[in-house]
Formats: sequence, C-alpha cells, structure tokens
Amino acid sequence: MATPRGRFPHVKIVGDLIFVSGTSSRRPDNTFVGVEVDEFGTTNLDIRAQTRAVIENIGAILGEVGADLSDVVQITSYLVSMNDFGGYNEVYADYFDETGPTRTTVAVHQLPHPHLLIEIQAVAHRRSATELRTETRR
Repeated sequence: MATPRGRFPHVKIVGDLIFVSGTSSRRPDNTFVGVEVDEFGTTNLDIRAQTRAVIENIGAILGEVGADLSDVVQITSYLVSMNDFGGYNEVYADYFDETGPTRTTVAVHQLPHPHLLIEIQAVAHRRSATELRTETRR
C-alpha cells in the first residue's frame, strides 16, 4: 500500500463496520496505475485501469483486516469528470452487481494529484465468527 498523504489510516474498524479511507490508484512508489507520459510530456489517463486499481487496492486494504470486497456495503466514488462514468461503470460491474453495495458517484473539481481521475471510499461489514464458519462449510 502507498503511504497515506496525510495523517489518517487506510482503514478504521468501529464495532462491526470497516471504514476504508478514500483510495486511489497510487502505488507504494508514488506512481499511478492508468497513467502514461510519453517523452514529450503528453499524458494519457485511463479511467478503466485506475478504477480497477482502486478497487483492487480497497480489496487489499480489507484483506489486511480479514475482510474482502464481498463485505462492502457502501461505496462513494469521486470522479474528476463525468465523461469517465461509462468506463468507470464498466469496470465496477466486473466486481459488483445489483446485489452488491449501495453506491453514490459524484463529480469533483479535482483530486490530490493531477493524474488521478478517481478516488473511492468504502464501508464494509465485518463478518462474525459464526458467519465465517458457515461460509467455510459451504
């Protein structure tokens, strides 16, 4: 995981709820998935690659506390441009369907880095030991 760019945790557990801070496609080396810059400085930003990386990063954060994407109950997504909504929605559907988390998607003026097209925060529900045992038996 990339180190947060401020004084906050990636994840916070309160009771049975798991809160994942806004997450981007930033890698631990501070580069970004979905960003290509050629030798002339022309930048190509890919909403699909960034969306996939963000969701995968959220999955990894949840994995650190014994949860996974199936535990997510609510998603809030921040897009710099609603022109990217189609590509974002396409990749999102690879992970979640109509039975998945509730979702809100909003457009924002900008995110903490000019190469970021998307940031997502999530809330998950921590399964009880009984629920985990039941799933293991299936």
